[in-house]
Amino acid sequence: MIRRLYDWVMGWSESPYATPALFVIAFAESSFFPIPPDVLLMALAISAPHRAIFYAVVCTVGSVTGGLLGYAIGYSFYEVAGKPIIELYGVADKFALVGEKYQENAFAAIAIAGFTPIPYKVFTIAAGVFQISVPTLVTASVVGRAGRFLLVGGLIRLFGPSIKAFIDRYFNILSIAFVVLLVGGFLVVRWLSL
Repeated sequence: MIRRLYDWVMGWSESPYATPALFVIAFAESSFFPIPPDVLLMALAISAPHRAIFYAVVCTVGSVTGGLLGYAIGYSFYEVAGKPIIELYGVADKFALVGEKYQENAFAAIAIAGFTPIPYKVFTIAAGVFQISVPTLVTASVVGRAGRFLLVGGLIRLFGPSIKAFIDRYFNILSIAFVVLLVGGFLVVRWLSL
């Protein structure tokens, strides 16, 4: 089933509706859909590298907006919709840990999750369940999701289609580097404010 969904997502890259499809898939992935929008983002950016940043922005806006749906699911419909989604991804046992991370630093938890391969919907639904402020969710989502999608779009814009293999191979390392920079930035800001 996942392979069929993946093929369906990739099929949009050849469509005249590819850009709206990218928005909708990014929106849905932030709240319930299993296929990350990166696959369509890369296909579109590789087919038109001069529009790679535009596609990354569309993906970011769709993802951040979809995060609000995830929040609503967690806030108002957790038992009916949120819990089955969390159980579907096999992370129900980790859900309390997400709540603990939110108590420590919700902004950092959301921003880091937005950049990594962790299913982002878990964090948007949890934000609703644990009643994280909507401005925190949106701002942290913009940081994490824009960082992720603009990195992909920017690399394709700079290096063209040949960078795809590099992104596929080293995405986890790039994610770790981004997280280290993000946390380092927070520490520097905190140290400067003392």
